[in-house]
Amino acid sequence: MPALAECAPLVIETPAEPIRPRRPTSLEETGLAADTIGELVLKSLYTGEASGTEIAERVHLPYALLEGIIEHARVQRLVEVRSADGTGTAAYRYRLTDTGRDRAGQLLDACAYVGPAPVPLSQYLAYMAGVSGANVPIDHERVASGLHPLVLSPEIVDQLGPAITARRALFLYGAPGNGKSAMGAGIGRVLGGDLYIPHALDIDGQTVQLFDPVTHTEVRREADTALIRSADSTDDRWARIERPVITVGGELTLDMLDLTFNQRSSFYEAPVQLKANGGVLIMDDFGRQRVPARDLLNRWIVPLEAQVDYLTLHTGRKFEIPFDVLVVFSTNLDPRSLADEAFLRRIPYKVLVHNPTYDQFCHIFSHVCRGHGLAFDPTMVEYLHNEYYLRRGIERRGCHPRDLINQVVTLCRYHKREPVVTTELLDAVCRTYFVCEVDDDQAVA
Repeated sequence: MPALAECAPLVIETPAEPIRPRRPTSLEETGLAADTIGELVLKSLYTGEASGTEIAERVHLPYALLEGIIEHARVQRLVEVRSADGTGTAAYRYRLTDTGRDRAGQLLDACAYVGPAPVPLSQYLAYMAGVSGANVPIDHERVASGLHPLVLSPEIVDQLGPAITARRALFLYGAPGNGKSAMGAGIGRVLGGDLYIPHALDIDGQTVQLFDPVTHTEVRREADTALIRSADSTDDRWARIERPVITVGGELTLDMLDLTFNQRSSFYEAPVQLKANGGVLIMDDFGRQRVPARDLLNRWIVPLEAQVDYLTLHTGRKFEIPFDVLVVFSTNLDPRSLADEAFLRRIPYKVLVHNPTYDQFCHIFSHVCRGHGLAFDPTMVEYLHNEYYLRRGIERRGCHPRDLINQVVTLCRYHKREPVVTTELLDAVCRTYFVCEVDDDQAVA
């Protein structure tokens, strides 16, 4: 649970415009064979006719580069002109011939990927090298701004800062419910800025889908029209995204760290660390995955040490990708029970996240009350402190204010009364929130 502050947020300096991949002006600059692009054009027409301009939008390449490819398909009698919406071949409406439809069907059986033309691996490597060299400088003010509105001690902020600056792996450990996962998201805000990633990669003729609308947040242009795109020099095969912050938890398996080959579609999906390149990968609840923690850690030894990772196609071809990822291991277990000394050495920053102090707890409680439009009464915090945290030996957690007040609001709604925080309502929700001790007679019953 994020611990929330009352102070006003600082202003995070907006990073400079991200490096833009330049739009290709020739087939050679695409890095793809003309046949590869031609096959993608045929597959894009399988669902119905389209103008030359619409085909260019589907494959995200300038029509000037496609004109010769489409004309060659016409000569082969794979494509025919259905009609014309204006002057010039870009306005022609094309459709597949019977022969072309058979050919497109065969291509779709071989690889069902249809969409933006892929980017060669070599171009992606060159771009990521440029991104790594253009990272925004990180200082104390930027870290404090990005971690707002988390309530963190100055010591914790100063421990997190160097890890973010170095962009090296970080181990957050301590009791659950004190905002470790929220800190990972805050680190993403500290890094800030946008970057470009290819919609798909071409690796030895194999297609790897990289852009994922589930995990990536695309930054669209304010007026995303064909006219605006034509005046832009950015390669449309790349999507502009917010710096990725991807969280994986108990569902993580070793398979998720390798290329996923879909037998039906015959193309790959990128692994989670490749999707997170340039950003943050949060390994939440580490140690509670369905595979042993040591097996997962062994998989990370080379990437964390060498800043590169190795993936393998189903053809046996192994290739190298950059590992420009700040990995945050978050756990409420003892790190020494999860990893040996050799691996812990490869995670240079280890931060123990403590329970909130009384004053920090008050800040969090106050902020959550304001979020619900409730008046904050400090005597309610004092009541919780005396009756539950002291008398019953319950430890304070940063998530308690959110959870308890949410239950108070829900209880008031259930009874059709105006939400308000009282000692009686706190007692009612604490009875269902905290685990009570069970005596022998109750256990038998």
